[in-house]
Amino acid sequence: MPTTLAFHQLSVIAISLLQEDTSSDFSDLGKKLLGGFVLAVVVAVAFTFIKLRLRDKKPPAEFISISSSLRKDEPSKVTRD
Repeated sequence: MPTTLAFHQLSVIAISLLQEDTSSDFSDLGKKLLGGFVLAVVVAVAFTFIKLRLRDKKPPAEFISISSSLRKDEPSKVTRD
C-alpha cells in the first residue's frame, strides 16, 4: 500500500511537470530543479531497495572476535595444570 501511494504521488508530480500551462510560478529553472530532486529521490529509494534485497540473499559472515579463541561447539585443546 505505501508503494502504491508513493507511485501515485510521483505520477502526480510528473504530470504537473509535463504540463505547459501550470498555475505555479516556476520558471524553467525551477522545473528542472524540482525534476532533479524528484529524480534523486527515486534513484535513492530504488538503490535502497536493491541493496536490501541483495543483503537478504547473501547474509553477512559470522562475526569473528580476536579475544575469543575457543568456540563453544569445539572441544578444548588447551591442557591445564
